Amino acid sequence: MSRVTDRFESMSAKLRTDRPTPARMYDYYLGGKDNFEVDRAAVDAMSPEITKLLSNAAWENRRFLWRTVDYLARECGITQFIDVGSGLPTVRSTHEVAQETNPDARVVYVDNDPIVLSHGQALLAKNGNTAVVSADVREPERILEAPETRKLIDFSQPVAILIVAIFHFITGPEDSRHVAGNPSPSEIMTVFRERVAPGSFVVMTHGTFDGVSDKEQSLIEGLYSGATSPAVFRAREEIAELFAGWELVPPGVARPWAWPVEDSASPRTSILYGGVARRDGGDG
Repeated sequence: MSRVTDRFESMSAKLRTDRPTPARMYDYYLGGKDNFEVDRAAVDAMSPEITKLLSNAAWENRRFLWRTVDYLARECGITQFIDVGSGLPTVRSTHEVAQETNPDARVVYVDNDPIVLSHGQALLAKNGNTAVVSADVREPERILEAPETRKLIDFSQPVAILIVAIFHFITGPEDSRHVAGNPSPSEIMTVFRERVAPGSFVVMTHGTFDGVSDKEQSLIEGLYSGATSPAVFRAREEIAELFAGWELVPPGVARPWAWPVEDSASPRTSILYGGVARRDGGDG
């Protein structure tokens, strides 16, 4: 797999302060403090309308994460979560939501941004049911086999894989920016599906330009073209195809604010879709 592109740019370059990163920009959208001037400048250089759109999308995404984790813990009895590309543990993180329902719920956070790793390890040091793994979503086998993962996660039992707001930074072979040897989102999903037990779930949100104006699309693409990971927004049909082999939970691939029913407190944007799906007992 070509050592998946130099151990990935953010790891080989260690802590990047010369270019914005999606994790730190997301933290800034949410009002966090774990970001740098380069991240704030990239966001602030946008028009107020685009900044508002992306901030609303960040909160819409966050509220979807809260609802789905609560649903899986409360309604489905899921006690194990792997939060891939988790970003900075902030604003009611996955372990906080899951452990509100079940104090014994176990959560593994996965990210390749050094600031996420250092801050996450410090924040979670006193919680024995959480861990942080240094890896990239493009390394699903490494995520699953990491000592921290194996210590907390029992793969003979159902687990929830959270891939929230991450696949729109992963190219496929049809993209001119794709690096040969790197897995596509569908290939990554296949690895996770084949390794988890029946009754496991996957949660995904993904950026889209469905319903976004041409001007907004151009500005958003320009913003992320200067970040460590460019944006690869996909249509609803393409996002639905990423769930192949999984059984989508109603209402299927929907706007995050509408899953599973309307969240009246959530912002509503045209830039995201989300979905939750279950691995059945078949061979996949």
